[in-house]
Amino acid sequence: MRALGLVLAVLALVLAVTALPHGPDGPEDGRDRTVTETDRDPSPTPATEPATSEPAATEPAATQSAGAASGDGPRWRTERVLPPDGMLVAYYGAPRTPALGVLGETSPERAFRRLRRAAAPFESPGHPVREVFELIVTIADAHPGKDGDYSHDVRKRDVRRYVDAARRLGVLLVLDLQPGRSDFLKVAKRWRWALLQPHVGLALDPEWRMGRHQVPGRTIGRVRAREVNRTSRWLSRLVVRHDLPEKAFVLHQFRSSMLPGISRIVSRPGLRMIQHVDGFGNRRQKLATYRAVARPKQFAMGFKLFYDEDVNRMGAAAVRKIRPRVRFVSYQ
Repeated sequence: MRALGLVLAVLALVLAVTALPHGPDGPEDGRDRTVTETDRDPSPTPATEPATSEPAATEPAATQSAGAASGDGPRWRTERVLPPDGMLVAYYGAPRTPALGVLGETSPERAFRRLRRAAAPFESPGHPVREVFELIVTIADAHPGKDGDYSHDVRKRDVRRYVDAARRLGVLLVLDLQPGRSDFLKVAKRWRWALLQPHVGLALDPEWRMGRHQVPGRTIGRVRAREVNRTSRWLSRLVVRHDLPEKAFVLHQFRSSMLPGISRIVSRPGLRMIQHVDGFGNRRQKLATYRAVARPKQFAMGFKLFYDEDVNRMGAAAVRKIRPRVRFVSYQ
């Protein structure tokens, strides 16, 4: 019955998303996610927070060797998540939920074999690739649920299966959060047990961060820089205190309104900040969205490819030509 309830909840959310109304920024049904140049956040550089007792920010990851264990410093300085001159290539989805992404269509082992085939064209001499599972572990719902927060956590045993499989297969795992009316930090702390693992990072999806009276699937959410900074501070301290390798910290976006005040988002020790541009459509639409919201001086850049929704889906060669350069690509 619980599995049936989850399936019904997912179907209800999918139906709700397809019925989203048109707003002043254009269609809000998730299909036309193009952002115009006038929607770009004009702030050119990231702000910094007042000085704290936290360790100083690290040097750019491009100067480090991913996975290097030189022994001359903490792991978050010497073991970088993003290979220099390389890429991260991911499969995205939720356990046992094919409607939410390709990763949920099969077992972790079979998904890994498919992912390796998808990642191979991105790799070339001097340009290595690391495979990633981006796993949705908190899923937004079209109904309030027992906690009234319009989201639910995936069963711990299902997430643990991916944590263990990713470790065994040598894959990075990124936990993706869709918090509904809850806040990202509160939800992230529930997954602390997994984030303590050296190969596990975190992704925040503002599309599914609802306000007090908003419902997932009826509106496109947003999160302010202050909440992002609180969450990244907590994760950074976890990395530093436990001497963990650097972690991916991913922010999904396809409209500038999803991350108001993005210039005030702070870089953190032990975290590789990645801005991941979502949105499906044809190539022109996807590139227009990417160029309108991309902030390559502040983040490593990410780009999403959709197996079913994209029109004339880009291949590896086309993605490699995108500027600003894409460092993290995921398939949904």
